[in-house]
Amino acid sequence: MSTVTLETDSVHSAVAGYADNPSAFLALGSGNSFFTAPGLAGVVAYRRSGRYLVQFGAPFGPDRAALLRAFTAHARSARRRVVAIQVQQSDVDIYAAAGYTVNQVGASYAVDLAAFTLRGSRFVRLRNKVSRATRSGLVVAEADQPGWHDRMTALDTEWLRSKGKHAKPLEFLVGEYGGPAQHHRRLFAGTIDGELAGYISYSPAYGSRPGWLHDLSRRRPSGPPGVMEAINAAAIEVFRAEGAPWLHFGFTPFTGLSPAHEHAGASRWFRWLVGQLATRGAAVYPAATQLAYKQKWAPHAVLPEYVAFSGGASLNGFLQVFRASNAL
Repeated sequence: MSTVTLETDSVHSAVAGYADNPSAFLALGSGNSFFTAPGLAGVVAYRRSGRYLVQFGAPFGPDRAALLRAFTAHARSARRRVVAIQVQQSDVDIYAAAGYTVNQVGASYAVDLAAFTLRGSRFVRLRNKVSRATRSGLVVAEADQPGWHDRMTALDTEWLRSKGKHAKPLEFLVGEYGGPAQHHRRLFAGTIDGELAGYISYSPAYGSRPGWLHDLSRRRPSGPPGVMEAINAAAIEVFRAEGAPWLHFGFTPFTGLSPAHEHAGASRWFRWLVGQLATRGAAVYPAATQLAYKQKWAPHAVLPEYVAFSGGASLNGFLQVFRASNAL
């Protein structure tokens, strides 16, 4: 059992072949480590943080339970604990059987593209925002990322500066652009008078709800309202024409919480903590802003997502998730 350096194609094959997590492609992010076990197909993606191995999603392989047991034993031999983030509902029992404490920590949101439409009164405000951006001269087109790299990084810098002097770019639980996995992603860019006003990078989604993940997005702070909505609406039309089944909006912590989604062995105090963060945690994570954007598109599926702790729920373990994500 070992941590290994894997080629991007090997990790992608495991994710594409075995994942049922709409955000699974994020496992290919730069900075991640990968664990494999002899005789077991598949990989575990993770990062080291403090005394923890912060695992992304569930193991990606045909025998997830065996891979999880092997990874847990590997962590124990290194005198580390495991905290897994973005565990899916279908994997909760696997973690519980391996001795983990599992609590719901948020949800992801998805639109059924075959059923999606912007017609009707519920989308009046969204249509108006798209129209306003278009009247401002916004032109949206699918773009080749390498040719836009410099303009994207310049926009990233301007966007991050607008968040305050202490803001840092998030990692691990969000997407990226560039690198050996870039050819799997798709970029839609919006320009006004030839200047980049915003962009959205989409990653492939696999499993029972295949399609695309609305992943990394940035807009020029001084730009007109509706830029992101117009870019996403244009991408949706392309994806629908291609027959893509689903568009996923990804994981938002501290949202979609329900006692009905909790495992019987969930930690009561950690459930209380997540509930407090859901109502008072704007300083920790801007969940309300993210949720408002996702709800504009009237998602057809709200999928609970979980955090799992080896050896019991731990505040320190939960903090390591944020540290691994560069949020602390």
